[in-house]
Amino acid sequence: MAQITPLRAIVALLTTFGIGIAAYALGAPPLPVALACLGGLVGGVVLAGYREPEPADAEDEPEADEQPPDESLFPTLEELMNAIDDPSLLIVGRRVVRANPAAQALLGTHIVGEDVRLAIRHPAAAERLTGEAGAEESRVAIELVGIGERERPWELVIHELKGNARFVRLADRSSAHAAEKMRADFVANASHELRTPLASLLGYIETLQDGAAKDKKTRNRFLKIMQGEASRMQRLIGDLMSLSRIEAEKYRAPAEEIELGPLISEACLSTCAAQGVDSARVVITSASGSVRIAGDRVQIAQLVSNLVGNALKYSEGEDPVEVHYGPISDTMIRLSVEDHGEGIASEHLPRLTERFYRVDPGRSRSLGGTGLGLAIVKHIVERHRGRLNIESEAGRGTKVSVDLPKKRPAMSSSRNENVTKADGPSLMATRDSR
Repeated sequence: MAQITPLRAIVALLTTFGIGIAAYALGAPPLPVALACLGGLVGGVVLAGYREPEPADAEDEPEADEQPPDESLFPTLEELMNAIDDPSLLIVGRRVVRANPAAQALLGTHIVGEDVRLAIRHPAAAERLTGEAGAEESRVAIELVGIGERERPWELVIHELKGNARFVRLADRSSAHAAEKMRADFVANASHELRTPLASLLGYIETLQDGAAKDKKTRNRFLKIMQGEASRMQRLIGDLMSLSRIEAEKYRAPAEEIELGPLISEACLSTCAAQGVDSARVVITSASGSVRIAGDRVQIAQLVSNLVGNALKYSEGEDPVEVHYGPISDTMIRLSVEDHGEGIASEHLPRLTERFYRVDPGRSRSLGGTGLGLAIVKHIVERHRGRLNIESEAGRGTKVSVDLPKKRPAMSSSRNENVTKADGPSLMATRDSR
């Protein structure tokens, strides 16, 4: 219906007056004509004040993307199940009607159409899978071991659906179990490593307090042993703290620019001095003059010290320890430490970087080892986005190679170097002072 506007009201008013004048001219009585004109005047005034409603804002109108979506574009049930990484089954009654590729790879392609108790053969899951355990109990996840692989743990999760249907998912818990086992082993090993020297210290302290070591020579021997045990505890606590710091920073890649040659020389001299070894035993060679890497100076020094220290401890007599570094590609350099000692049997190599793992526990402790040296090296290499390789053969020595990334190039090209480089001497001085 057309809307009434002020213009249309004026037209209606003039029309009313025109008709009244024409009627009066044709001999109509004056009073009815006057009343008609007065009514037209009032109606025109009312209509003149009427405003046409404003059109609705565009933002109030439903947008195209708010329209109900086309259900034909929705993914199918099979597509949704295939997108799930965990082995998943759709069960109706006791039959498997759908199985995603992960479930078929784990349980076999024949499970579709079979009784679910034959697909997942585990006594703890039978009642839950068939719905006999009740809806409340079935919703509680349970752990199953032995499906697919003998010791592999899975978490069985069942969701009740309408129509006597159930959605079954097997969540792999092997990584969580491995992490928990590693944590428990770490706590147990750390407690044992600290308890042994602590018990020794307490025993010698009680002996001295009882006055059993009145002889000066005996007392000095006791004190020397106590100092060694205390130093061992100090080294162990220091290594644990280092490992904790490295792990806390594992996701933050270091960006400091390091000149590798002087750092290696300094770390080797420090290690030789700490072990009371002639520094001439460590032979350092380089494939090129200047080698720069992106790294954490303290951690790289600790890496070199740990590798050289191990090589010196397990070398025979005055056999040299060879340290070599140099580029192996446009982006990587290699640092290798090689000794000519007794070597390591091949069955021990995969576990050398485990915390507190020792090939010969007694000898390692007698040489002052904490069992954390190579674990620290591994975590430093991982934080620097590098690679670690250990080669050894019994009776022929050991070679440890570490590949580290070079210093990252600047983001700007030489054409835009004025954007990133300072123009004035004052700014350059500020940069150099950092």
